[in-house]
Order: sequence, then structure tokens, then C-alpha cells
Amino acid sequence: MIMRVEDLDPRAHNRAAATLLMEDLQWLGLDWDEGPYYQSDRSEAYAAALAVLDDRGLTYPCFCTRAELHAATAPHASDGTYIYQGTCRGLTPEEIAERSLRRPPSTRIAVPDADDQDGTIRFFDLGYGWQQETLACDCGDFLLCRSDGVIAYQLAVVVDDTEMGVTQVVRGRDLLGSAARQIWLANELGRKAPEFGHVPLLIAPDGRRLSKRERDLDMGALRERFGRPEPLLGMLASAVGFAEVGEPISAVNLVSRFSWETLRAHRDDVVVSDGVLV
Repeated sequence: MIMRVEDLDPRAHNRAAATLLMEDLQWLGLDWDEGPYYQSDRSEAYAAALAVLDDRGLTYPCFCTRAELHAATAPHASDGTYIYQGTCRGLTPEEIAERSLRRPPSTRIAVPDADDQDGTIRFFDLGYGWQQETLACDCGDFLLCRSDGVIAYQLAVVVDDTEMGVTQVVRGRDLLGSAARQIWLANELGRKAPEFGHVPLLIAPDGRRLSKRERDLDMGALRERFGRPEPLLGMLASAVGFAEVGEPISAVNLVSRFSWETLRAHRDDVVVSDGVLV
């Protein structure tokens, strides 16, 4: 288990907040063998990977603003993301030079055309079974680096996972749509992608994801309410078939009960209201 703090965005450079998050994980009984590693310390590794892709002619500068992207295309039906239409892919050197005078560009990677079989990624997700995505249709040419120089999530996690020896990534199903991009990007970098497993989300009764922004309970409030981690873990475990309703259980004792087959049978999102399963 590796502890990696994904703090690429300058707004996330808060080591004190990261420490609080790690304390919450340890309270739950979740620990790690390596780290913590901070992405904000690994800019050279990301720049090296970006240079490899640039040398292969896979990248290009993009001058589109967020407003222009949203106006040009409707969001992807499944996850609300916007599919880039390749507006800047064919710019001439003269056009690039002229536009660079007005604003710094971001960097995108050109994915294979829809009729190119190399751009269709099929993989088995441990939580949601077989998946298939055609990059040109499902995400378009995606960002590798923002216009302010911040490396994009998709590139950073591929570099980190492959360089840190990560063999299995388990995360919320809201990131299921990123897996195909990351598998393809790892292949383009000549690296082996990890195995992926996505799990259900905790959602509010109105279907939105829980968040502090919406004043949902944070771990501090949950620790105060439950007192011990076992009742909280038991409540969550019961929602996906690993414990009886009302049964307290520790993280260590949950290990022997875990199975991907059971999770695939309970893969609907879990509705929570005020810290309690609905």
C-alpha cells in the first residue's frame, strides 16, 4: 500500500490538511507501507514523460478557453465531461506563434481516430466487469498540461503508478471513465498499466456525491458521532455485502471477507443522509 498525496494544483499545496487526512485514515485502521509521496515534489518526472510524448509528435498546443470548450460541445452523457473536438490540432506554426502572443497554451495529446483500432481500449474492471472505450468518441484529445504549467491528473497518475510499481488501483466509480485513457497513455509511454477496480460512491438522497462544499459530514464529525471506527466501518461494509446490518467490524477483520465477486453484486451507489445509510 502506497500513500500518495495528489496535490498538483497549487490550491492543494496544504501539508497540514494532508496530515489531517492521513490521521483520519489511520483512525479507520487503514495504513500504508510506503510514503507519503507528494505529487508536488515530482515535477521533473512528469516533465520527462511529457517530453517523451512530445518527441513522438503526439502532443500539440491548445489555446481554447474553458468557456469556448463548453460552448462548442455538449457534455459526455455518462459523466458530464466535455469531449474535445480537436479545434487546435491542425494549427500551423504561424497560427501557433500568433496565438501564443495572446495567451499561453495548454498541452493536449492526440488520440487515435475513431476508426483506428489502437484507440479502442478494452479492459476488465474488478468492480464493474468488462469495459470498452473509443478514445476519440468518449474523451477526445485530453489535457496533459494546463496553460499555467500544472501537469494534468491523467499524466501524473500514469507516471506515478508505473514508476512506483503500483499493480492495482482501487478508486470510486466516478473515475471509471479515466481508466481507458490511463491504460492507453501508459502504453504510449512504453509502460505497464496497473489493474483497475472501481467501487460504488456514497451519494446524498438527491443523487449528488457527498462533499464538504455541500456541508455533508466530514470525518471529524463522523469520528465524534461514532466514537470508534468499527461501527462506521460496519455500516459501510453492510452496504456492499461484507457485514450484517448493525455489525461493528475492524478494517483488519474485513480483509478476510473481501471479494470482488461480492462487490460486483452490490455495485449500486450507497445513499447516505447525515452520516447514516438510507
